[in-house]
Amino acid sequence: MRPLSALGVVEASRLAALATDLDDTVLDHGLLGVEALEALHALRDAGLPVFVATGRPLGWAEVVCRLLPVVAVLAENGACAAVREGARVTTRFRADASSREADGRRLDALVEQLRHAVPSARPTDDVGARATDRTFDVGEAWRAPDEDVARMRELAAAHEARTSVSSVHLHVTFEADDKASGIAWLSRELFGLDPTAARARVAFVGDSGNDAAAFAGYETTFGVANVRRARGLHVPPRYVSDGERGRGFAEIARAILARRADGGSP
Repeated sequence: MRPLSALGVVEASRLAALATDLDDTVLDHGLLGVEALEALHALRDAGLPVFVATGRPLGWAEVVCRLLPVVAVLAENGACAAVREGARVTTRFRADASSREADGRRLDALVEQLRHAVPSARPTDDVGARATDRTFDVGEAWRAPDEDVARMRELAAAHEARTSVSSVHLHVTFEADDKASGIAWLSRELFGLDPTAARARVAFVGDSGNDAAAFAGYETTFGVANVRRARGLHVPPRYVSDGERGRGFAEIARAILARRADGGSP
């Protein structure tokens, strides 16, 4: 991982958008700090649109999209999104309603099996707002033992479910989506970028294991400093900030905007 000082003018100037994780990237232990909020406004005011790419539920995404200066919130690790359309916020899904309903029933059954097999498994308190996945608390209200997380992932895989781990949650889903494919989908929906163009022109900021697909899938990627402690992260970001969480996000935003000011926006 390189320091932010290694970011070049050409690389920063070609960006058409910035996608960012939310928890422990923009937020500080769940809270939005002044520096991060000011950075989001600065990016918007400079003409670089920002959208969130999070594992948080669609129900949260609709609220976040209304409150923050972002164009959209990609939720549940890429499976759905809340999109700002003027004064309105609309929701979009990648799977059809019948598929989501069938998968939902399978997920609920699987959650009960995991809770029975791993007594320490604790569903998160935002499950009711989810549309395409289910989640267990592994680092938000309490930290689950690594061996229990590994056991839940093993059991989910035996039922043909996919899992990913963020800094706060273990996600279980039957959807094929991840943040990389979700960002590509939303980049086409919002900006008309094909996947090849998006790979070069959309940057990503993250901090944890469920950001690995995006770190691998995009050319310009950033980690806030706490990414160095991420579990299950096999592909690191290209650049890393000195600051952690929201302070690190603000640092990244300033670096991008400074390089773009030096070279001019495309």
